[in-house]
Amino acid sequence: MGREKCHQAAQACSFFFKHVYPSPFIIPVAFYPRKTHKLPQVFSVLQIQQLLYVITNQKHLMMVSLFYGTGSSMNELRNVKLSDIDSLGYQRKVVAVKGGKDRFTILTKHLLEPLRNYYKACRPSLYLFERQRSGQPMHERSIQDFIQKYIASIGLGGKDYSAHTLRHSFATHLLDAGTDIHTIKELLGHSSLATSLIYLYLQQSKRSAIVSPLDAVM
Repeated sequence: MGREKCHQAAQACSFFFKHVYPSPFIIPVAFYPRKTHKLPQVFSVLQIQQLLYVITNQKHLMMVSLFYGTGSSMNELRNVKLSDIDSLGYQRKVVAVKGGKDRFTILTKHLLEPLRNYYKACRPSLYLFERQRSGQPMHERSIQDFIQKYIASIGLGGKDYSAHTLRHSFATHLLDAGTDIHTIKELLGHSSLATSLIYLYLQQSKRSAIVSPLDAVM
C-alpha cells in the first residue's frame, strides 16, 4: 500500500473510533507512514548558462539572474525594492517577509550595469520588478509561469525544476566553489544550520573527487 493510501486508512480509522463508534481506541503512530525526504533538483552550471541564454526579455533576464545570483526566495525576489540595491557595496538587502531578520546577500558586479539599463528602460517606481500597475510587485504566479516556460525551452520541463531550483543551485554551486556551509546559511537566511545541511548531499565537487575502491584494484 502506498504512503498516501496508508495515511487515508489511518485517518479513516481515527474518524470512526472518535465520531462514529466512540471508544478509547487510539490509532498507533506506526499506522501513519513516515514522511519521505526527497532531495531537491539543482541546475548544473551549464544548464544555468543555457537558461540565461534563451531569455530575451530584459525584465525576465534580470529576475532570473537575481534569483540565481543572490539565492533569493520567491517572496524575497518579488519584494525587492530599489532602495535595497547597494551598488557601492555589491550587495542587496533582503527584508524579512516571514518574521525573520533582515540580512544582506551578495550582488555580483556583472549585474550592476544590466540592472541600470533595465531601470532606465522600465522605470519602476518602488519595487524593482513591478506589475503593469506601478508601485505593485509582480504576482508570484506570473513569475512562476514565465520561468517554467524558459525551463521547458531547455528541455527540463516537467522534471521538478522551478523558480526555487535557482535558490538551491545558488547554494550548491557556492558550496562546490569552496564557500563554507555557515556562510551559505547566513546568505540564505536560514534560522537553523540543519536546514542548510541538505546542500552537503547535493554537492558535486566532493563526490566527483571520491575514488571508488574498485578503481584502486583495477
